[in-house]
Amino acid sequence: MKHARPAGTRSVSLSRIIVPVLLLSVLSSGLLAFQGGGIKIFQEDEESRILPTDTGEKDEWVFARYRYNSGFGADDFGGFRGFRRWAADYPKSDRQLVLGVRRLTRIATQPIEHVVDADDEDVFDWPWIFVEDPGQWRITDSTAQRLREYLGRGGFLVLDDTHGDFEWANEVEGIRKILPDAEIEDLANDDEIFHVLYDLNDRFQIPGTRYIWGNRRYTPDSAVPQWRAVRDHTGRIIVAIWHNSDVGDAWEWADSPQYPERATSLAYRLAINYIIYSMTH
Repeated sequence: MKHARPAGTRSVSLSRIIVPVLLLSVLSSGLLAFQGGGIKIFQEDEESRILPTDTGEKDEWVFARYRYNSGFGADDFGGFRGFRRWAADYPKSDRQLVLGVRRLTRIATQPIEHVVDADDEDVFDWPWIFVEDPGQWRITDSTAQRLREYLGRGGFLVLDDTHGDFEWANEVEGIRKILPDAEIEDLANDDEIFHVLYDLNDRFQIPGTRYIWGNRRYTPDSAVPQWRAVRDHTGRIIVAIWHNSDVGDAWEWADSPQYPERATSLAYRLAINYIIYSMTH
């Protein structure tokens, strides 16, 4: 079976993309000084979406965001009155995480994000794929087959920003369509993914801005954060799940003095741990 491969590489197993010395080269001191420093990175306008197509760099990791169908029948895969579930926080969240990975580690990181279409063979070129709000996704048979093959080749999915039992049920329905025999587990504090670089025993709910600045309140079924995963037959995590948290919002608003720094700090540490885990396992 062929392995998924990052853009620009050939016949390379995902588990061997990064040499063993990677962990020694990652900077573990301090997080981004976004807050309070007045760093304004990206404006939410059309100009910010114009990106270079070739940076000339050899990249080891790319932020790839999954573009899925929400079942609303819109041409933009889930548009409803101009809002696209898969694209919540996009592109600022993606770019500020990328900036953090480039500043805090020595991982050769592509400075621009990439959008992966659910129905495109392009999915096999991106070993790490982020899925926003999978509580709203609709997984077709063909999409499920493609993602099943993607994970079988060594791919890694991160599912973020689902809240409550209703969204959880829809998320699980999609996971089980992709992996019918999937066993979804709650990760223990001593799981390796929480300790590959940062020790993250003290995890807490990372709030979306709708719970900070809006009028939304946590319901009993959405008040406790859950850190879950699906493993393959070797024990490697292949689907990582951040339920009852909005980690992407913390990346997006890392430059805002009004967003809690404590949550931003955890969000970056989580991402970096999961990135390193996916590249070394």
